[in-house]
Amino acid sequence: MVTIRLGRTNLIVNKNGFGALPVQRVTMEEAGYLLRKAYSNGINYFDTARSYTDSEEKMGNALSDVREKIIISTKTHAKTVEEFWQHLRTSLSLLQTDYIDIYQFHNPDYVPRPGDGIGLYDAMLEAKKQGFIRFIGITNHRLHVAEEAVLSGLYDTLQFPFSYLASEKEEALVRLCEEKDVGFICMKALAGGLITHSDVAYAYLNQFPVAPIWGVQRENELDEFLSYQVNPPVMNEERKAFVEAERAELVGEFCRGCGYCMPCPAGIEINNCARMSLLLRRSPAAGHLTPEGQAKMKKIEGCINCGKCKAACPYGLDTPNLLKKNYEDYLTFLK
Repeated sequence: MVTIRLGRTNLIVNKNGFGALPVQRVTMEEAGYLLRKAYSNGINYFDTARSYTDSEEKMGNALSDVREKIIISTKTHAKTVEEFWQHLRTSLSLLQTDYIDIYQFHNPDYVPRPGDGIGLYDAMLEAKKQGFIRFIGITNHRLHVAEEAVLSGLYDTLQFPFSYLASEKEEALVRLCEEKDVGFICMKALAGGLITHSDVAYAYLNQFPVAPIWGVQRENELDEFLSYQVNPPVMNEERKAFVEAERAELVGEFCRGCGYCMPCPAGIEINNCARMSLLLRRSPAAGHLTPEGQAKMKKIEGCINCGKCKAACPYGLDTPNLLKKNYEDYLTFLK
């Protein structure tokens, strides 16, 4: 079983972290089964967020009796100090715990600092002083914010998207975290579902000092990652060639499906519609061509060009134009 030290936290986590965003889509019973099976098979790190609807509650129900044997991270998207404490109290209650191992600011567009007049980092320090949290983390999708956070010395961990589609700048960010002894928690290791060969994704990440959290919704997905604990995939020549081919096809202006552009004033499901061309080619197309799927894509015709999605995109994509291109391509599949 491959483990990694999570920077200066000195927490030792399994290379297979459990990303609990997807369990909000299954029942309490199904989520409990998945979480418990993960724990029983050696997974010791579980990540969730206050904004993941009932994910924290499901995690608390499933794992509260083994709390001292696992590492939990969750996130707050609070904008005020009052909201911060409300989020923290709610998370502690739902997770059925007295403390959170890593409490993270959830994708802020700036780096919270002590004495910055906003008060969120000061609240984080007070929560740590009172024993409610052990370590302070930050998650982000913006490279410049992530770099600033690491260089600030204020954060014990950084959670950031990282996969074999990463650029040299993102690989440099991993090395910067290693240099500054900041734990790198890797999200979007499957690029929001666009990467379909998890063995290659795992082999690539095994080359770096990162702690991946894999989003798990189905038992077969969990079994796939558990199998890698016994036989870790290695980055051989065949997989290297596959990565190069994937990069040639995917690297560039594509939607990662993070959803920070939502909601859309025109009701467009941007985080799926803006990457439909890739989804049609990388998963069974029939599932996207149903009457329901067509109705979702047709809403692109009602785009009001307000620019909100473009302004909110952490990757700087021209989202309205990307939607238009994906819709034009989608229509060719209906002919």
